[in-house]
Amino acid sequence: MATPTKSRFRRYGSEFKSFLSETWLGYAFVIPATLILAVIIAYPTLRGIQLAFYQASLLNPGQMQFVGLENFARLLRDATFHEALWHTVLLTGVAVSLQYLLGLGLALALKEKVPGAGVFRSLSMVTWVMPVIVMVIIFRFLVQNGFGPVNIILGNLGMRTTYWFGEPGVAFPLIVLMHVWRNVPFYGIALLAAMKSIPAEQYEAARLDGAGPLERFRYITLPQISYVSMIMIILHVTFTFKNFDIVFLSTGGGPLGNTEVLATYVYKQAFQQYALGYGASIGVVMLVIMLVFTIIYVHMEETD
Repeated sequence: MATPTKSRFRRYGSEFKSFLSETWLGYAFVIPATLILAVIIAYPTLRGIQLAFYQASLLNPGQMQFVGLENFARLLRDATFHEALWHTVLLTGVAVSLQYLLGLGLALALKEKVPGAGVFRSLSMVTWVMPVIVMVIIFRFLVQNGFGPVNIILGNLGMRTTYWFGEPGVAFPLIVLMHVWRNVPFYGIALLAAMKSIPAEQYEAARLDGAGPLERFRYITLPQISYVSMIMIILHVTFTFKNFDIVFLSTGGGPLGNTEVLATYVYKQAFQQYALGYGASIGVVMLVIMLVFTIIYVHMEETD
């Protein structure tokens, strides 16, 4: 007959074997994914950081000269870099602000139980799922001189017509408009989902206490969608700050550099001017800025 001590050891032994089997099974799933991430993310990132301290060119990839902080010192003297940084910050601030405000309005409209709301909710997502190149082609067609619908309307009104993506004072607002047009539906659907999670009893109690629609929105809706709002804003700040395709496909950074952003400037330096090291230093600056928003996002996730 087994003693209590032997039974206890057997139980601990079986538990330890179960722990080892589960642990190794977990490692078996995690290690391949970790290796893949190391290859496609960690190595290019570390290589890019290394290149930022070298003078390197795609024309002579085997000839690299260590220059220390010279590339970063050059950034301080580069007026085009300063303009691209300002355009990036301005685009991010204006576009994300408009996206959130219009998305909030869309969510409030979709929340109302009106006929056809479900169909409209589905149709509103078309702009978000549409490929970027298709969106850019649509916008470029709309503002084409001579046959674009916008210029046809302006011509009939006796106003000046031109290719508006080629106008320095208009191209940047059009870039902002494309960002807003694309992302507002996503904001609207996400905020609508957050609003639907609020218990109806809270609105009913507030209504019985005499609270009007604005007061219910201010003291019930806004506080309870604040977490979702902040996460979406932080994520879209990072997406917009590093966005490349919309600007590159629509204006290429022109006209006269009026829509140049950091992402397009990195591309031009590395792949058009072949200044790979200098382009990498701009990328490192973008990485540092994005790390700030990533830290904020992770902190908010942990404190939820």
